[in-house]
Amino acid sequence: MLKLYGGAFSRASIVQWYLEELEVPYQFVKLDMQAGEHLQPEYLAINPMGKVPAIVDGDFQLWESGAILLYLADKYVKAPHSPEERAKLNQWVLFGNATLATGIFVEANREREIPRLLTPLNEILGRQPFLLGNEFTVADVAVGSILSYIPLMLKLDLGAYPAILNYIKQMSERSAFQKSIGGRV
Repeated sequence: MLKLYGGAFSRASIVQWYLEELEVPYQFVKLDMQAGEHLQPEYLAINPMGKVPAIVDGDFQLWESGAILLYLADKYVKAPHSPEERAKLNQWVLFGNATLATGIFVEANREREIPRLLTPLNEILGRQPFLLGNEFTVADVAVGSILSYIPLMLKLDLGAYPAILNYIKQMSERSAFQKSIGGRV
């Protein structure tokens, strides 16, 4: 069975959300980050960076939430993806983890980056229900998770972005979201 390693409040919940969406059985191994369990040799053998999340899937080990999301999509989503379709998924996952997360959660960037990032994102989500059109994908987990943290952690006024507010609501109402990120609030 796939093992997902994470802390109580970590990006492991993003991976957990996607595992719940995919209905893939997994064991959540909760590391006590305060006690330094993520820095013990047993865990460093899985992720030498000492960060969470990480997974162990049989003999395969992987860390970094975005890489894990893309691996799970490749392994469990049966829809065929052309190189171009896969690149679009990769683009959004990387955008969520790198650009969007740092634009929102790094305070020094926030004032400049929020309008720059959320205005075009609001326009995209105003035209279609999901990032890639009419179908929920791993891209929505990556970006939707970061967006859903805004009202939970920052309490920013997103009134200028009604499509994003609707998207956050839509994501947070998903059953798999409630079993993962929503269950930790």
